[in-house]
Amino acid sequence: MVKIGKMLLGSLGTNCYFAYDDNNKKAVVFDPADEGALLYDKLKSAGLSVEAIYLTHGHYDHIAGCEELKDLTGAKVYALAKEEELCKDSMQNLSQLFGRAISLSPDGLVHDGEVRDEGGITFRVIATPGHTVGSCVYYFEEEGFLVGGDTLFEGSVGRTDFPTGSSVQLVKSIKEKLFVLPDEVKVFSGHGDVTTIGYEKQYNPFLT
Repeated sequence: MVKIGKMLLGSLGTNCYFAYDDNNKKAVVFDPADEGALLYDKLKSAGLSVEAIYLTHGHYDHIAGCEELKDLTGAKVYALAKEEELCKDSMQNLSQLFGRAISLSPDGLVHDGEVRDEGGITFRVIATPGHTVGSCVYYFEEEGFLVGGDTLFEGSVGRTDFPTGSSVQLVKSIKEKLFVLPDEVKVFSGHGDVTTIGYEKQYNPFLT
């Protein structure tokens, strides 16, 4: 059974998640924020080996730790194909604004609807453009949760005033891609607390 863990990292309070298999001790990291070495140390101390690194989108506070974690583990970095340009562009990914220009080239690109298997950890890619053009979530159907990045928050939604953002597209993505999932599906967002699809359908003021 795949489980999920979390570390709260960086000055912007980014939730970094890692899905792991207790049996084979393999893990997949999602959005390593800006503290790759700290994350590596935590996972290593838990006996977990990092199989791959997946990004929900390319903003600085989600990608800054990628290269460090990659160097320490040898794991490849993946992002949605439409997010490749933003990952590479230090203005679009906001890293220049934080005083640390980063150009990240993903090792692999994934696509909407694709099912990925990393060391027996299986999940589906769901493209959710809006926060950025290449934002996506990763859905663990059997376990009943998704890693949601900055698309959907508890009682809120991701900002759309950054490069490639679109408020119209964001609402469309949530309603057509996420709200069709079972109500009990847990949403592990990039910031803030855990919520569920059902709760957000009923109470999120941005989506009524």
